[in-house]
Amino acid sequence: MLNSAARWLATTAARFPERIGVEDEWGTMTWRELETAVERVSTAMLELGVERNQPVLVYLPKSRESVATFLAALYAGCPYAPVDYAIPMERLARTLENLRPALVVTDEAGMEKLGGLELGESKAVLYTDLAAKGADHEQVMAALNAVIDTDPCYVMYTSGSTGVPKGVTVPHRGVLEYAQAVVDTFGLTEDSVMGLQSGFHFDNSVFDIYGCLMTGAKLVIIPEILFMYPHKLMDLMEEKKVTCVFWVPTVMISVANAGALEGRELPDLKTIVFAGEVMPNKQLNVWRRALPGRMYVNLYGPTEITVDCTCYIVDREFDDADPLPIGKPWRGARVLLLKEDNTPAAVGEEGEICVLGSGVALGYWNAPEQTAKAFVRNPLNPDYPEIMYRTGDLGKWDQEGNILFCGRRDHQFKLRGNRIELGDIETAAATLEGVDKVCALFDEVNQEIILAVETKAALQLRKVNLALGKLIPKYMLPKRLELFEELPLTPNRKIDRVGLKKQLIG
Repeated sequence: MLNSAARWLATTAARFPERIGVEDEWGTMTWRELETAVERVSTAMLELGVERNQPVLVYLPKSRESVATFLAALYAGCPYAPVDYAIPMERLARTLENLRPALVVTDEAGMEKLGGLELGESKAVLYTDLAAKGADHEQVMAALNAVIDTDPCYVMYTSGSTGVPKGVTVPHRGVLEYAQAVVDTFGLTEDSVMGLQSGFHFDNSVFDIYGCLMTGAKLVIIPEILFMYPHKLMDLMEEKKVTCVFWVPTVMISVANAGALEGRELPDLKTIVFAGEVMPNKQLNVWRRALPGRMYVNLYGPTEITVDCTCYIVDREFDDADPLPIGKPWRGARVLLLKEDNTPAAVGEEGEICVLGSGVALGYWNAPEQTAKAFVRNPLNPDYPEIMYRTGDLGKWDQEGNILFCGRRDHQFKLRGNRIELGDIETAAATLEGVDKVCALFDEVNQEIILAVETKAALQLRKVNLALGKLIPKYMLPKRLELFEELPLTPNRKIDRVGLKKQLIG
């Protein structure tokens, strides 16, 4: 087995030296150019004194230079930690305090912003300065050879529901196994073109980066601004001949709602994969009818298990209110559904989704108490300490062995004795006429349900509840309706539940 996820670079660069490996809005890099840049930057990192398993924080725009920096860190035997280039300074400060990186790699604008932060023993350096150094191949290979597959590959910061950043630490073995699953399942080859949507600080990008690195496929980094203009986004897809996308449902919903698929054939696009949120069937059916004969795939998984652990290839059309399965356990993962007494849930019973396997993260960086709560011993294995990750998500098995997602434990509550899952309300509301996107919240103080809707229509609570009353019980009907031209999104382009709750409830 390979010891590092960066090992594919040399093989791919040798096979396809002159083919474009990475393209962004500013230019391109061939695979040979990428390999050269990686060895130069890695050499400079080693000369600056980085040591094995010391993290490198990458504070750069979403670009080909970011990709080169990630791989350079891995060549030097260090995990990389990507952060959003638009990250608030307070959050960046908390991330630096927790991570304590050896280096912070940035550009001129980033260096100026870092001037107001306490870096401690971390050293801020410009990418351009690192890339200007000469490469020492032997020194770099010695560092890369010292890596073992259980070493950390990357540290991905996620806030979850608390807003406090947690550094999910993922080992090389998880990335190696995941990339192989991606390539095998979706048939990626050197002729594939990946249309990257997510920021590098979001683990969906692992799908694109390492799928390309392993096969020689082209990575097209789509400019962030285009996701606000669905018709222009589809123009770029046609122009770049994108064959595969892995997008969050919010983006797919926007494309469907804008009518951006109408009259388009997109003949090169063969594979449409989505994950990160629940995908509404209403908009999924728009895609399937506009672009038939493609592979549509629903993936599921938290950052803590190396991107995804279940896979469902959509094989039929679902009614708007039907549950879309998240599928069966994927390669390298074993999934348990455990009831509150830690016994397995039977078919049709709800249980917490718990994951075991090579993709399970090493824990949270510099956070032993949080790690101990989430990464626990499998209670069904008395013979040896087998670590599993408790996701906090709920699911149930169907008769075909697929898992149906039932929401989060922290999205469930009791109202006047009735147990309610916010996802059930959202699924029903998403089917209503005039509703583009929706988010349900519970106000604990006033004991009422709030429905936040992105819409162009003048919806009224009474009429909304008349329609919802045909789909869900009366006790689940919202008491407040809040209309938005656009619901707030996180940097990963998912609905910002935390921010929305602060705005509407305080």
